[in-house]
Amino acid sequence: MEKVPVARQNSDDIDKFLDGAASFADLMFGFMDGSNDSDEKNLGDFIGGDAEDETLVEQRRIFWETQEQLLQATLFRTTSLESRIRQATKEVLRELDTVGVHCACRRPVAGYCRKCMQRELSVRLQSLGFNCYICKSKWRSSPEIPSGEHTYLEVLDKSNPQKGDVRVVIELNFRAEFEMARANEEYNKLITPLSELFVGKTERLRAVIKILCVAAKKCMKEQKMHLAPWRTHKYMQAKWLGTYERTTPAPLPVGIPDRPQKPKSSMLTFDLRENLPAMHYTAVEAVW
Repeated sequence: MEKVPVARQNSDDIDKFLDGAASFADLMFGFMDGSNDSDEKNLGDFIGGDAEDETLVEQRRIFWETQEQLLQATLFRTTSLESRIRQATKEVLRELDTVGVHCACRRPVAGYCRKCMQRELSVRLQSLGFNCYICKSKWRSSPEIPSGEHTYLEVLDKSNPQKGDVRVVIELNFRAEFEMARANEEYNKLITPLSELFVGKTERLRAVIKILCVAAKKCMKEQKMHLAPWRTHKYMQAKWLGTYERTTPAPLPVGIPDRPQKPKSSMLTFDLRENLPAMHYTAVEAVW
């Protein structure tokens, strides 16, 4: 498919993408593919030796302002389906924050157990009529990215047979996935408005990932640092948009008893009569 230069974009193109009717990569970022060095020059090489001249400063300002505008436009335009799922998710999270989450893994963690929180959230959204699943993505290492795995929630909407199944991703730690310890001021400003809770269709998520990953790469270049492989576009895509397994968690029974501890053997209580030959313990009995 032919890539469209950014200069040809207009508000209609953006609206088509945000409504799910066009490809974001083709409309907005075909010229910004991070794997192509010549494309980076089209964006402007914002670090020019030891100092930036006025032109480079202006190009840099335009870049970060554009990223911010694109991100806001992508996040704040939402469908009625996304709004309903987001509202229901927030209400369930508030309820769980009040009553607490029963942890079945019994692993001490700070705050809450992510695995058990996802289970409880999925079960409660199911009770509200949403087809909510737990998804686990897993990918192998390649020359570009290391291997890894990630779990998140997904609501599968089947209400419109003409459109087919619509995937809506729910991520509980979204902003944290993009935070970087040595980011510059502009990148931190870009991700600050991000909510920890992300609820959006895969098309919207794909667009947000692209915007943030392009910004992360430019940020590290400005900092004269190498972008970690787990921060790259391909790695972030693999988390939510790659191959995954879908499971439907069942609610835990009410009043689950604690796991019984395994009996511990001790030589002081060991039953010698079951392990020694009969001739031995017969002699012992005679003594007693």
